[in-house]
Amino acid sequence: MAAASSSDSDSGRAESSEASSKWLDAHYDPMANIHTFSACLQLADLHGDGEYKLVVGDLGPGGQQPRLKVLKGPTVLSESPLPALPAAAATFLMEQHEPRTPALALASGPCVYVYKNLRPYFKFSLPQLPPNPLEQDLWNQAKEDRIDPLTLKEMLEGIREKAEVPLSVQSLRFLQLELSEMEAFVNQHKSKSIRRQTVITTMTTLKKNLADEDAVSCLVLGTENKELLVLDPEAFTVLAKISLPSVPVFLEVSGQFDVEFRLAAACRNGNIYMLRRDSKRPKYCIELSAQPVGLVRVHKVLVVGSNQDSLHGFTHKGKRLWAVQMPAAILTMNLLEQRSQGLQAVMAGLANGEVRIYRDKALLSIVRTPDAVTSLCFGRYGREDHTLIMTTRGGGLIIKILKRTAVFVEGGGEAGPPPAQAMKLNMPRKTRLYVDQTLREREAGTAMHRTFQADLYLLRLRAARAYAQALESSLSPVSATAREPLKLHAVNTSTARPILGLLVCFLYNEGLYALPRAFFKVPLLVPGLSYPLETFVESLSDKGISDIIKVLVLREGQSAPLLSAHINMPVSEGLAAA
Repeated sequence: MAAASSSDSDSGRAESSEASSKWLDAHYDPMANIHTFSACLQLADLHGDGEYKLVVGDLGPGGQQPRLKVLKGPTVLSESPLPALPAAAATFLMEQHEPRTPALALASGPCVYVYKNLRPYFKFSLPQLPPNPLEQDLWNQAKEDRIDPLTLKEMLEGIREKAEVPLSVQSLRFLQLELSEMEAFVNQHKSKSIRRQTVITTMTTLKKNLADEDAVSCLVLGTENKELLVLDPEAFTVLAKISLPSVPVFLEVSGQFDVEFRLAAACRNGNIYMLRRDSKRPKYCIELSAQPVGLVRVHKVLVVGSNQDSLHGFTHKGKRLWAVQMPAAILTMNLLEQRSQGLQAVMAGLANGEVRIYRDKALLSIVRTPDAVTSLCFGRYGREDHTLIMTTRGGGLIIKILKRTAVFVEGGGEAGPPPAQAMKLNMPRKTRLYVDQTLREREAGTAMHRTFQADLYLLRLRAARAYAQALESSLSPVSATAREPLKLHAVNTSTARPILGLLVCFLYNEGLYALPRAFFKVPLLVPGLSYPLETFVESLSDKGISDIIKVLVLREGQSAPLLSAHINMPVSEGLAAA
């Protein structure tokens, strides 16, 4: 009976936890055999039918047999082999013509493979780089049999260690061979020309001239030779080339290429460089204390994950806003955008099997997975608008759907110390002026306090005198508008008969006031009822002058008033109120 009650309580807790969760478990396949990272995951409507599919640049088990996979739901729709390991995947619109079907770009090695309707459309290759002249001379000598393979290897190793220009792929492969294989390799390749080809390290998209969601976009490539290339979406020519101090590994862009754009590039030297349009070199630089493992732009904040298990928020000018310490190493990061709620947050996959969702430094939610997550993607999948797709270290695939009633609330994760507790105070250095001021306050503290109290009492006295003078001059210090309503209430005190044919007239100084309605008829006054009559009074003087307004009540056909009253209108800085 005890075991049964324990099992019932455990199942009850599981059911309550499932009910309180914001996510629905749509699919989990631990044997999906998908090995990738966040940059190679994309959700796109590849056929223009409203059915969004998942594009995966799969590295293959152990980095062998890379493939391009397209998934529809939990099943693989198509897959094709790739010549090299994928670096990034992106979907973009190439043209404005109908039908508006997005193209798929996959960066692999030195090439970008462009697909339309899942069919090969174009192949862009990075321009070749000039070879090392010393390396070229050595291979020319080997071609003429003036040096043996062993001497060639020793001299190439010396060039690799000292030369600024890296070796070609041919020389690097030659240095990896055993002594018995070198001679055959030299005989096979000595007649070939030396080619030095760089590779793509990262890729993203940039709107060309419009900010619309379905606008034409350019491809932005980061290369191993420390350059950024912006490609034309139609001709695939290089529109712009930007040099960086180091190799870019993560990119975040905003704006339009033809108008104005900002670009943030996280590089291997541990720095993040900020660039703008027409800038040949970085405008700002963020120096990190550790290597970046992810870069996500949330509104106007750059969120950076470091290998010191922490998230940092920076402005585009490099000012640090906040930092959050993670309970485990960060493996991957991506953006979560819920447009129906106007929410943008950052997702961080940790080595302990958690996916944490943060808005700035506030924890919104924690998703726990059976294995460590290595890639994340959030967006429309199939016909569901808010789908979270994750792949695990063991090659598994996890698909979760955000409930339509789910609302992210700050502090939705586990309770713990406030984030400010982990932040170090940025204490400025003591300057000479600060030290002198401190000594002065110690020596003359009593006199400084007395002077301050005397000035404070004098200020209060002057304020009280000004207030009393305003009251005596009938000046109102609380008026806030130039036009104030003037209200009258007419009541017939007679209990027997109604009153008809009354007129109300206002007499005033037209140089001080303006009334849009200075004369009107009074309706039939029924005994026992109150009739409010309202008009506006506008002050025209800016000298604080006030005057009275006469109110006359007359009967039609008679010149003598039945009733008269004087209203003293207070003013303040040329504004009238009553």
